[in-house]
Amino acid sequence: MSVEFLLCLAVLMGLAAIGTPIAYAILVASFAYLAATGQSIGISGKILMDGLYQSFILLAVPLFIVAANIMNAGTVSDRLLQFCIALVGRFRGGLGHVNILSSLVFSGMSGSAIADAAGIGKLIIEMMVKSGNYSRGYAAAITAASATIGPIIPPSIPMVLYALVSNTSIGFLFLAGILPGLFMGGVLMIMNAWISHKRGFAKDEPVPLRDFPRLTLNAGPALLMPAILLYGIYGGVTTPTEAAAVAALYALFLAAVFYRSLSLAHFYEILVSSARSSAAVGLIIGGALILNYIVASENIPGVVAHAMVGIDMHPLVFLLCVNLLLLLLGCLLDASTIILVIIPLFIPACRELGIDLVHFGVVAIVNCMIGLITPPYGILLFVINAVTRIPLAEIIREIWLFLGVLVAALLVLILFPDLTLMLPRAFGYSN
Repeated sequence: MSVEFLLCLAVLMGLAAIGTPIAYAILVASFAYLAATGQSIGISGKILMDGLYQSFILLAVPLFIVAANIMNAGTVSDRLLQFCIALVGRFRGGLGHVNILSSLVFSGMSGSAIADAAGIGKLIIEMMVKSGNYSRGYAAAITAASATIGPIIPPSIPMVLYALVSNTSIGFLFLAGILPGLFMGGVLMIMNAWISHKRGFAKDEPVPLRDFPRLTLNAGPALLMPAILLYGIYGGVTTPTEAAAVAALYALFLAAVFYRSLSLAHFYEILVSSARSSAAVGLIIGGALILNYIVASENIPGVVAHAMVGIDMHPLVFLLCVNLLLLLLGCLLDASTIILVIIPLFIPACRELGIDLVHFGVVAIVNCMIGLITPPYGILLFVINAVTRIPLAEIIREIWLFLGVLVAALLVLILFPDLTLMLPRAFGYSN
């Protein structure tokens, strides 16, 4: 590494350590490198424009954010929640199961763990606490754990970002996330059932079966969104970016026309909120594009790939080591930063070792999502604390068992890649 690159890393780590937003830390560190090497700061503008013009898929990010915010508005999320209550609310620990199932359902519309936790998650936490069967910490912890499923089942904003840095097919990445997402939901439900029986949680009042058809019809149009999205991509009707636009338009149609639950003033608030969220993600992407240019200039990926050739390392050992590193980084860094800045360093080594990039991408994103609930800096813990005012200490006290089963699920996904690649291969994927 050159002295200039070490300076870049020192500035980046120093600013991050004192609490500077990671997007600003990356930008300032990148500018410090350019200045130290005698390059014009103006080159960063060219890098940004080239990166944006060559990455049409990035348009999917703000569109998915708008779709998620619209689905969180009005009665759409309420109808989905009532459907989940009717389906699994009758079992012991029923509202815990409802929490997980609602995340599975809503993940097919939002693509964002934070949107999941802050939207429908807030509603179900209030319901769990009011029932008197669950502590505040438990309700918040299971909500945070289940929200990690959001970016695994398509649509997924992190998968869009991974496709940007790895040149893998976003369509096959979306397909590859379905079974792992369902698997994560399954292990969380098993853990909730075990805790419910161990602690003797009372059964919640079941919804009469005669109401089930009505609740299903109410939620049916919203439940169609994932099917429309996937059919558009795999039926050859739309590109992934166009599918994101269709998802946003369909969400708007449901909320404004079909359910009549979205006013013009509320829609304006949604657009403003979505613009802010998109700008925050955009700053990180912009900083990452410049930093990736610096990393390429220093030939860091080539050095890593060359080192892998000289080491007789089994691909499974490499995967386990990388995932352990990502778990540790997930305690400190935002998922977008890990995907855009850290993961590209390992992609050349994956190619050298014959590791499938779709499998690696899904595993890495699952890892990043687990990082969102890993103390001390799991961002989902802070989001739920902010929207519910439940003390952070109570949430952390209850999160460990859920964190443990999610790490076990991650290990299964690493050891058995067929679980991830089964659906993509069924649709013609070959690595």
